[in-house]
Amino acid sequence: MISRRRYRKMVFVAVASVSAVAVVPLLIMSSITYRQYEQAFQAELTRPMLRFAEAGKASIESYLSERLSALAMVTRENSVAELREPGRLSALLVNLNQTFGGVVDLSLIDEAGDLVAYAGPLQDPAVSYAGDRWFREVTGRGTYVGDVFLGHRNLPHMIVAILHDATEKESYVLRSTIDTDAFHWLVRARSARRPERDPVCRRCHSLGVLPFSDAFIINRARILQSSSRLYGEVLEPTPLPALPPSRQAELLELEDEGGEPLIVSYAQIERSPFTLVVLSPRVALHAGWLPVRRDLLLFPAISVLLIMAVVIWGSIYVVNRVREADTKRAALYHKMEYTNKMAAIGRLGAGVAHEINNPLSIITQKGGLIRDLLTLSSEPPSNEKLIPLVNSVLKSAERCGRITHRLLGFAKHMEVQWETIDLDVLLREVLEFLEKEASYRDIRVEFTYSDDPPPIVSDRGQLQQVFLNIVNNAFAAVEDGGRIEIGIDKVGEDAVAVSIADDGVGIPEDQIGQIFDPFFTTKKGAGTGLGLSITYGIVQKLGGQISVDSKVGEGTCFIVTLPIRRSHA
Repeated sequence: MISRRRYRKMVFVAVASVSAVAVVPLLIMSSITYRQYEQAFQAELTRPMLRFAEAGKASIESYLSERLSALAMVTRENSVAELREPGRLSALLVNLNQTFGGVVDLSLIDEAGDLVAYAGPLQDPAVSYAGDRWFREVTGRGTYVGDVFLGHRNLPHMIVAILHDATEKESYVLRSTIDTDAFHWLVRARSARRPERDPVCRRCHSLGVLPFSDAFIINRARILQSSSRLYGEVLEPTPLPALPPSRQAELLELEDEGGEPLIVSYAQIERSPFTLVVLSPRVALHAGWLPVRRDLLLFPAISVLLIMAVVIWGSIYVVNRVREADTKRAALYHKMEYTNKMAAIGRLGAGVAHEINNPLSIITQKGGLIRDLLTLSSEPPSNEKLIPLVNSVLKSAERCGRITHRLLGFAKHMEVQWETIDLDVLLREVLEFLEKEASYRDIRVEFTYSDDPPPIVSDRGQLQQVFLNIVNNAFAAVEDGGRIEIGIDKVGEDAVAVSIADDGVGIPEDQIGQIFDPFFTTKKGAGTGLGLSITYGIVQKLGGQISVDSKVGEGTCFIVTLPIRRSHA
């Protein structure tokens, strides 16, 4: 019976191998495509933030540079005496607002830090800035751009100051207060642009997400210098960690002090304490990635399911066809095996008939003699005369019974039956079928055993057919008066080798590899070519091996190696 487990294994191997060839490359390409598309998508979403930081950095630096340049122009074109004249700073203030805008007041401060001239909304306040940090920095560095802070007027403002021309006998500082609303407008003017009109942001807008969620300015202490949609108004602290210093716009992912994942683009403003920050919560920025990711994963998932369905169906279909073919082949092989056995019996028919005729002749003669003794004699024959005759008849009948039983046992068409077998006895039983032919052709059959052959567990009928096929071939190969040698040797602890050698014509070397093929024969015009093929199959089925060694003109030796115990392979 053909094992179902073997076919289940065939289905598994077929599905696994075909799936590996078809599905694995698809999954690899899908993962590469997914990763590349994710990177491109993220770059497409974050590029507007980086561009905004770069452009905002340039705008703010230009804004501050203009204010410093304006103050420098004032100091170059006006002497200290002129700047202290009543109404002079007011006229310059009006002129600066008309030109640049956003200037709240102008102050002239002497080297002691005292306010000596003022133009603005207040009336010449008597103020000393000698102890302020910004005053010390401007006198040391020549220019100063300060944080937004609450000054003496309790209003948030930003200071831009420049030291007066050093050719004067005394140094003075010209300070300008910049309106923080104007500063705030620089950020909001860019972030309020409609993304669908910005070529940089158009892609983000088409995906249904904003380019960024917030933009603001902070100082070195991470205090807001402009209002923020997320973190509140000016001078409120932000929960952002310290940003690494950089001369150009940077993009990074981080978490704020509350653990919120953020994508941040920032640019530090040169010659100032300011940093422009553009950020978005990672969840908000990646909202548009979810439908894209779904589409990217859906295609390979459906493809894999379809491929697996086709592979499984195809594998089961093919294995079922193989199973049907194996079943037909096994049935055909079984029939061929039986046919070969019948052919062997037919070849032995003459010898078997002669063996049966001899005891039948004895039975006939002894029976006729008993009849004559009973009919021709006037007195009943004595027991001394009848018993030997009857015993002779019984022995002849028993001999006929043994011959027919042996022949029927060999000819039975039955399944494999495992039993303990003495190989010596089995081989001699097989040779009894050919005893008359060996005697008629003067063929010598010799047994050579190195030790007592151990018994084995196998099938008697199958082994009889194996050895009968090989011995028949040996008889066909030798000339009259030839010699056949049979040996049994133990191979290791688990096997026995039976060798059957003849001194016949031998087999050409180029045909040795074909002798176990079906329908191949070396007998020109005789033989079916099935004997050795069936022999090979039986030996394999019993868990053994068969080999051949032959030289033309010297003879052939078949070696059948059989397991001592039943093989479960």
